[in-house]
Amino acid sequence: MKNTKNKEIMAIETFPNPFPGRDYTIEMECPEFTCLCPKTGQPDFATLHISYIPDKICIELKSLKIYLTSYRNEGGFHEKVINIILDDLVSACKPRYMKIVGDFNVRGGIYTTVTVEHFKSKKKK
Repeated sequence: MKNTKNKEIMAIETFPNPFPGRDYTIEMECPEFTCLCPKTGQPDFATLHISYIPDKICIELKSLKIYLTSYRNEGGFHEKVINIILDDLVSACKPRYMKIVGDFNVRGGIYTTVTVEHFKSKKKK
């Protein structure tokens, strides 16, 4: 899949949903997320909370870890980074629903939390 970070092509691997006829939620916590502040070049640390209702395919965890690790040398404002991650994961697995919460550590005395959601659009009849 094409990575919307406009870097090299990044593969987020998937596997078939074992229960595609049922809505269920997959929740993942990624406590070691790091990206770089675009102003200072200093690392920004966050815990990412990813939850989604899969449709036909699910995200493979090792490839997700490798994908998220690729941000360690990337600069970007928190809002941009979390929205790009949502776009990339939605593109990879086309879920019925996905929510990502980026809970960033304090920086300059301010905590930042960015929440983004995706809802699969209903097909018109």
